[in-house]
Amino acid sequence: MYQRLQIQTLTQWLFKDKVLVLIGARQVGKSTLLKEMLQQLPYPFLSLNGEESHIKKLFEEPTVEKLRQIVGENKIVLIDEAQQIKNIGLCLKMLFDNIKDVQFIASGSSALEIADEIFEPLTGRHFVFHLYPLSMEEIYTKNGFLKFTENLNWHLVYGMYPDVLNNKIHAKKYLKSIANQYLYKDVLAWKDIRKPDLLNKLLQLLAHQIGCEVSINELATQLKVKSETVDNYIDLLEKSFVLFRLKSYATNERKEVTKMRKVYFYDLGIRNAIIDNFSPVELRNDVGALWENFVVMEIIKANEYAQKDCNYYFWRTLQQQEVDFIVQDEQQITAFEMKWGNKGKITKAFTNSYPDAKTEIITPDNFFEKVVV
Repeated sequence: MYQRLQIQTLTQWLFKDKVLVLIGARQVGKSTLLKEMLQQLPYPFLSLNGEESHIKKLFEEPTVEKLRQIVGENKIVLIDEAQQIKNIGLCLKMLFDNIKDVQFIASGSSALEIADEIFEPLTGRHFVFHLYPLSMEEIYTKNGFLKFTENLNWHLVYGMYPDVLNNKIHAKKYLKSIANQYLYKDVLAWKDIRKPDLLNKLLQLLAHQIGCEVSINELATQLKVKSETVDNYIDLLEKSFVLFRLKSYATNERKEVTKMRKVYFYDLGIRNAIIDNFSPVELRNDVGALWENFVVMEIIKANEYAQKDCNYYFWRTLQQQEVDFIVQDEQQITAFEMKWGNKGKITKAFTNSYPDAKTEIITPDNFFEKVVV
């Protein structure tokens, strides 16, 4: 069992007069985390699964009295996969407004539906927390630092999903199952997806471009569809926590790129499953891109779990001088270059433009001390 860092964060925010919403891709461990947290607390709790038909019926035609009967004398009410329940946002609003001294928690795996079903009705009444696949800190806390570094190459290929790590012998099978049965499930179920084959082709193209600037127009030309269609599909993939786009950092529009986006996957195992490439690192020609994606995600996880409010970018000039990754927090800007080898430096074009920025070169030899917050 891996000790998830978000348990501590969520526990800190209990009974702060807000509905807590935990979001993340399917199979990253949301249900396990929440159940473990509830079992550690000294409060009576009710745990409901929004995917079960009899639970959905409980919330049909809600009234305050009916909802009170559901809550009973419990002090914490968890609704897992809450977006599957029709009008759950309205139900949570009624619960929150009328039943005091009870902590309501909702989890969901599709930001597509969460935004409509939960966020809008709960405006001003909720806090959102994100759970990712396992972080390197969560893994080394259980297995030890040396074992994690020894397995680094394995993680670049098979990723950080809990079930995959718990079943290494069958890692490929688990990853393909997660990709095909769970990640695509939310996207394909969405009303705007009319071409499943197109989605698969788009995913494969994007998987081959991790860490690269992606042109919507070029993708549209390759797929023979409209640019708007490609952009909409990528947006759906982002909201299903499959991948995300990184904006460019620019303060001088005459010299710096402003409109391009880079693409990264939330988990490298899923990315490699999409392109069906589980070759070891020593035999790959994409290890530099894998390393960049890995470090970017670990920095994001570390900042999220430390409750640091950060914005993330990349940087490039019109003359093709670039920085892999920019982290902006309330105090400073930090520029990161990720190098699988041990040689690298931040371009002078960046340090001249932003002399106060902190700079870091992240390699396999120093990533542990540089990335963990």
